[in-house]
Amino acid sequence: MVLPTGAVAARFAQDYLTLHRLLRRAFQLTQTLPHAPLRVFEQKTATLPKTTEVERLVVQRVGQEIFRGALLAFWEGRCAVTGLAVPELLRASHIKPWAECASDAERLDVFNGLLLAPHLDAAFDRGFVTVAEDGAIVVDDALDGDARAALGFAAPLRVRVLRPQHAAYLSYHRGHVFRGRRGR
Repeated sequence: MVLPTGAVAARFAQDYLTLHRLLRRAFQLTQTLPHAPLRVFEQKTATLPKTTEVERLVVQRVGQEIFRGALLAFWEGRCAVTGLAVPELLRASHIKPWAECASDAERLDVFNGLLLAPHLDAAFDRGFVTVAEDGAIVVDDALDGDARAALGFAAPLRVRVLRPQHAAYLSYHRGHVFRGRRGR
């Protein structure tokens, strides 16, 4: 097969159902391109004042809803670790915390997020777990065997799919949020 000029890959679909799935996934991913959530956020908040604490909280809430929607699309409505597919239970978890991001682009970057089941989100957010470069979940020694078993952390866990763009955010989490980091 000869690719058209500018194309980097091709995919063959044997039937309409497969083609439909491929096109649906391609559309989902276009909604999560690095600046797509930022553009939506800028449009929705352009006329909102940002001077008082209450006004800033409203803007932050709008951003968090956009971020959650982008993560639901990127992770296909499933927990990045367990595969749980109940969107109402899933949490849009920032890898580098919202308050520590340098810009709205960083806050809304889908690669700065993991869609997690509630117990994983809480443990990740509080630094009891982090994600190694290979996607393995690393559990802090502060959680003893009973706590690990109760949380489902006794068996090895891993993030299903990581992209190279996740690396810098995960490195930040390991160095600044994870309790088990050196020197703490």
